[in-house]
Amino acid sequence: MPLTRDFKDTVMARVQRDPAFRSALLVEATDAFLGGDIDSGKALLRDYLNATAALPAIAAELNLNEKSLRRMLGPGGNPTLKNFINLLTACSRIEHVQLRVCQHGS
Repeated sequence: MPLTRDFKDTVMARVQRDPAFRSALLVEATDAFLGGDIDSGKALLRDYLNATAALPAIAAELNLNEKSLRRMLGPGGNPTLKNFINLLTACSRIEHVQLRVCQHGS
């Protein structure tokens, strides 16, 4: 089911005002990727980049064209592992968070 404009606007507003929420988006995106849900991971990263207006700076840092970065995270996009790791590293540096893998339960 597609998200409504009001819901997306609400999420975007919260991302802009709440640093903890921004960090949580990065964690959720990482968890989605690691759990095999690539589409959700890309959507969460797309939401993060759109809401923070960080896309131009991150594209420049990764030496990618902004359009290429958008396509990579689009529904048909297929980011390479290298691009994905570099993107997460850049986003986590902006948010001052350290992403790491932990094992929960057995």
